[in-house]
Amino acid sequence: MWRFGLRGRMAASYVLVTATAVLLVEAVIVALYVIPQANATDLASVLRDQAGRDAKVLSQEAARLPPPLPDASGRDLLQQAMSRAQRRTLVGGAGPPEPGFAMLETLVDPEGVIVASSAPEIYGLDTRLDVPLPGREGGGGRARARTGPAVWHFSPVTVKTPVGLQIIGYVYVQAPAEAAPAAPVLGSLVPLLAPGLLALGLVVPVGLVFGLLSTRRLTGRVRRLAEVTTAVAGGDFRPSVRVTGADEVSTLERSFNVMTDRLGAAVEAARLTARAEARQAERGRIARELHDSISQDLFSLSLLAGGMRRAAPDALREQAEAMERTAARTMREMQALLLELRPVALEDAGLLPALEELCHAYATRLGVEVEAVLAEVALSPAAEHAVLRLVQEALGNAIKHAEPAKITVRLSRDGGPVTVEVSDDGQGFDPAGVAARHGMGLALMRERVEELGGRWEIHSDGSGTTVRASLP
Repeated sequence: MWRFGLRGRMAASYVLVTATAVLLVEAVIVALYVIPQANATDLASVLRDQAGRDAKVLSQEAARLPPPLPDASGRDLLQQAMSRAQRRTLVGGAGPPEPGFAMLETLVDPEGVIVASSAPEIYGLDTRLDVPLPGREGGGGRARARTGPAVWHFSPVTVKTPVGLQIIGYVYVQAPAEAAPAAPVLGSLVPLLAPGLLALGLVVPVGLVFGLLSTRRLTGRVRRLAEVTTAVAGGDFRPSVRVTGADEVSTLERSFNVMTDRLGAAVEAARLTARAEARQAERGRIARELHDSISQDLFSLSLLAGGMRRAAPDALREQAEAMERTAARTMREMQALLLELRPVALEDAGLLPALEELCHAYATRLGVEVEAVLAEVALSPAAEHAVLRLVQEALGNAIKHAEPAKITVRLSRDGGPVTVEVSDDGQGFDPAGVAARHGMGLALMRERVEELGGRWEIHSDGSGTTVRASLP
């Protein structure tokens, strides 16, 4: 579609513009020359115009002759003027082109003797014209001449002398009486319009080839833009358009790339938000099920173990006490797990209030001293969520495995990245050994931090454990 549709239309526009220019030039030629000639439908008017033009040229040349003019005859002055005019005044000379019918022209002196002729085989030089001379104003008529019935016209050639305006001769123009100018004028269109028609015939293939070649690059860019647009419409925001040039299309390409980047980022953020919300909902569902089933059973088991300890004989009292301790420890771990799964209203309260609420919940419900040293920091929503889950995971691990007396949660920034740290004074462990066996919690914490471009580390020995993360 793009290959032939857009390129074809643009190539056609090149051809149309060029053809229109050629036709306009032809129209100007017709308007300036052919139409005035065609409008001269009166043969007498055509002859009068021809004779008047030539008589005017000869009169101007005679006026430029050096004095004394009265001493020269009209024939001499006429010949000198004709010589100066360089035969520009006879039909067929260098003057205006002859109309399209048989017209002849002669130049006669005041006595009617022919001085110059465009048809010497009919009107020879130094012979007398067989048409009577007119008055001083010239004139025309219709009569039988040597060539048959003819229409003719005289225009006087005059020169201004000290004694007055002197007629030195006449321009005589004759044409057959049956001649009609209309058809020859139409025939004269052929030599005038032939070059334009030839150019018009060459414009179509040349303009078509030029249009296709000149629009190839532009249509290619538009086609690539359409292909990427189709991919984006299908949900793939990875492709981008190569920006070339510095025109309107390159501005469109650049804006399109910015738009796809923003759309991709928005879609990815929405996907992460939806996944986080789904994970949060799942955590809440699991916490409710654990509380409603296993926690109740553990509480019942703890009561039964306490009753057995009090009622059992001495031989079974030790086993009953061990069962009671196990049930109590399991209930404690279950409470820590429920707190770890407990959703915290980060979006509504903010990071610091959410962390303070989390630390307070562990301290009040599990009886462990939790110290929160929190500073105001600026983090993205994704980073705030990661910090909250990291603290929640680390507190849960410390309660379930380390049996600490005190846990410290620190959030700070000292001119560089934001640092979050959870440390306890519990039993400690071997991080490598735990990760090799079932360190899913540690792996999840590391993944959260590294997804945000941060750095995660853990240190543990016999005096406690410290989990530290640095976020940009």
